[in-house]
Amino acid sequence: MTAIASTEKDGHGGHSHRTITVHGSAAGFAQEIAIGQHRLAADEPLSLGGTDTGPTPYDLLLAALGSCTSITVAMYARRKGWPLESVTVRLSHSRVHAADCADAETKVGMLDHVHRDVEFSGPLSGEQRARLLDIATKCPVHRTLESEIVIETHLV
Repeated sequence: MTAIASTEKDGHGGHSHRTITVHGSAAGFAQEIAIGQHRLAADEPLSLGGTDTGPTPYDLLLAALGSCTSITVAMYARRKGWPLESVTVRLSHSRVHAADCADAETKVGMLDHVHRDVEFSGPLSGEQRARLLDIATKCPVHRTLESEIVIETHLV
């Protein structure tokens, strides 16, 4: 499977021109991921038939959201000159029945639910913390995940 990154602005001032390549054997679930000079792994846990040699695809998705959240908040605080010392983002993913979710537009089927806790360290005022939490919900990956996404798949 090969995904080609967009050439649009990546939301952090740069452009995404990288081709991300994911390769795996049909014999198992372990995946080799190449992103520029970076090498990552993905897999499924032993309980699901994988070999647990890397995080799951959903783990990587949450890591993307968490790192984008932290980067976006830190950029904003630096630009404002605020005394933010560090950001910790903890995330989890679950599937919930749509009927059990008050915010759901649909009440049929299952919905993906991401729980995100954001912790700011530093001598920030209550107003600064509230603004940074608001900024956290505006990170580019968050916006992408909440938007309508078109994924084109081509056989090569």
